[in-house]
Amino acid sequence: MVTLAKHARLRATPKSKAVPEFVRHYHDTLETAWKNHDWSDVAELAVALRRCWQDRRQLFLCGNGGSAANAVHLANDFLYGVAKADGCGLRVTALTANSAVMTCLGNDIGYADIFSQQLSVLAEPGDLLLAFSGSGNSPNIVKALERARELHMTSYAILGYSGGKCLTLADHPIHFPVDDMQVSEDLQVMIGHMLMQELSQHPRGWTADAASSRPAAARSSR
Repeated sequence: MVTLAKHARLRATPKSKAVPEFVRHYHDTLETAWKNHDWSDVAELAVALRRCWQDRRQLFLCGNGGSAANAVHLANDFLYGVAKADGCGLRVTALTANSAVMTCLGNDIGYADIFSQQLSVLAEPGDLLLAFSGSGNSPNIVKALERARELHMTSYAILGYSGGKCLTLADHPIHFPVDDMQVSEDLQVMIGHMLMQELSQHPRGWTADAASSRPAAARSSR
């Protein structure tokens, strides 16, 4: 029978700090990708997002699988998280969020067009596309970047592995040459959170009154 005194001693015994090998491997892979990256491209994306916010342009996010979930997650952060005080966040749309639209387009015209078709309807010249892809070769991400160029949008893509076709299709690729899908997806959301904090700590200098007073031509390119 364990006495109260012995139980207290057992609870006070420090736990082992040994790190399991699978944890160490994941940490090392992430750390290597982090340390080897030139983060100036993320700083440039922060500037582009602030400009998009100030000009009341639209931001579109897309990805597949875990990257699709990241797109929805970060859309929330950019719409609300960056401006909780006044509720005037970015005009942002996750192209992965509407299951009715995606399944309709996938069924009627093909899965490769589920993002590009939405851009054709929703986007305007000067808007921003941020694409997430581990491989950089997903056909629907490739087509989204091609459509963004046709529409005179500005495109960024956060990529893993070799960067694939998207490495040259994106106007501004942010590439981590890491052969690990989970680490690639983690980097997407980590960068998103960095950007959210940067934008929320240094607000856009935009107000609803200022937006309503801008000329119509400045508010829309159509």
